[in-house]
Amino acid sequence: MDRQFDAILSMSDDAKVAYLQAFTRLASIDGKFDDSEKAYIKSLAEQYTVPTERISEIFKLESDDEIIKSVSKIKNRRAALELIKELCFLAHADDELSDKETLFIGRIGQAMGVELEKIEQISNWVIDRIISAEEAKVIFEEV
Repeated sequence: MDRQFDAILSMSDDAKVAYLQAFTRLASIDGKFDDSEKAYIKSLAEQYTVPTERISEIFKLESDDEIIKSVSKIKNRRAALELIKELCFLAHADDELSDKETLFIGRIGQAMGVELEKIEQISNWVIDRIISAEEAKVIFEEV
């Protein structure tokens, strides 16, 4: 297994639930939260070995402040950086990064002790990866 996956697996169940609640909140921040998004998050919960009886907690949309309070318990730096990375990928999935999404990711990162400069660095890296993937489709005539 790779380091980022190990970092997530080593977290407590409470931290894993908080981690995935952040996904749920970001996915629904635009007012839409469809079945495919729910299925994706549920599959992550299974991968991260969240106990079955706790999966429903992931989908209970707490206030942003409650979710931020919950993620502040994530003390593993690698897991915190992974969460920021994954939230950035999720925010860019629809090709529209809203101010609400940006603010939420920033608040989540800061709650876990991740500096704004690091969050911006991760976001820029994610954007570069997305652009590179799109360029590859053109180069290899997959469009």
